[in-house]
Amino acid sequence: MKFFDEARIEVIAGDGGNGAATFRREKYIPMGGPDGGDGGKGGDIYAVGDRNLNTLIDFRFKRTFLAERGENGRGADCYGKGGNDVELRMPVGTIITLQETGELIADLDADGKRVMIARGGRGGLGNLHFKTSTNRAPRKKTMGQEGERLALNLELKVLADVGLLGMPNAGKSTFIRAVSSAKPKVADYPFTTLAPNLGVVRTSENRSFVIADIPGLIEGAADGAGLGHQFLRHLQRTHILLHIVDIAPFDPEASPVRDAHAIVEELRKYDEELVNKRRWLVLNKLDLIPDEEERKERIAAFLDAYGPVERHFEVSAISRAGCQEVVFAIQDILDEEKAAAQAAADAAALEAAARGETTPEAEPEDDRLRPKRNRRRRRERRR
Repeated sequence: MKFFDEARIEVIAGDGGNGAATFRREKYIPMGGPDGGDGGKGGDIYAVGDRNLNTLIDFRFKRTFLAERGENGRGADCYGKGGNDVELRMPVGTIITLQETGELIADLDADGKRVMIARGGRGGLGNLHFKTSTNRAPRKKTMGQEGERLALNLELKVLADVGLLGMPNAGKSTFIRAVSSAKPKVADYPFTTLAPNLGVVRTSENRSFVIADIPGLIEGAADGAGLGHQFLRHLQRTHILLHIVDIAPFDPEASPVRDAHAIVEELRKYDEELVNKRRWLVLNKLDLIPDEEERKERIAAFLDAYGPVERHFEVSAISRAGCQEVVFAIQDILDEEKAAAQAAADAAALEAAARGETTPEAEPEDDRLRPKRNRRRRRERRR
């Protein structure tokens, strides 16, 4: 299946049904009065996150989605049936925006998240609603409202904890094969990876994280060189970036330092926030330097020329040497961030409780229970 991470669609919610202006006509009942029913509500259109999908290919060819119109009202106080809603299932991580303004409509960042993206029109009122003491036979009715009609952009940003980036043939696909169960294509030519690959890395029975491999970048990707930098959007949700560097390139004229700096510059051209993310260097293909002294000298020369880094690792992805050290270091950082986020949430809840505020989850329940308690008290007073 081809990977599509962009699509344009048009959604048209259902129109509301028209109200009816009819009168009760029955034997032996003179002047039966108005009995026109309301029109039904038009169907809504919802977007639903589905973890079983990983591409927007379903929206590549079918681009217009219509919800059902509400039925018209009829006589004898018959209300029209509401139109059926439409659910559009999309991969988790899909961002929905308006084509005209770029306004964010929905971010499907969780499995099962359901967001209304187009509201159906309200049904019209029948003449039953316009009866007054002075107008006993109203002939007025209202028409149903039109449903919303929107042109939307769909953009998929995969949800991953760790993102891999680097030059083509740096060993990114080999690395993700070494640390996870993912099996991306590996070959001895550049741009083997043409679409993002996801892999789940398990460090213990209850601890794991998701790693994403994107196609390689080259200098000038921002100007369209290679595959461009369109796949960098899939790194925007990650917590850690692993910059894979080929420390032993086959081309004698290639410079690992220059290539690494070129990757950082492409990140800056695409999004300044990506440059400011936690980024670790992974020096790969150490198996191609058998002499240990030469290996140490080449690594030291690279680090001196590259400049300061937060952390670096020395691995051989094809033999899996050093890969476990990277995996456990990532898991420790992710656990620390999760614990800090949980502590901040607990502190906010305690602070809200100290001020006497209720949590948003409890408010709807209290509102529902309050009328029941009031009715019970009124019964007790009557007794």
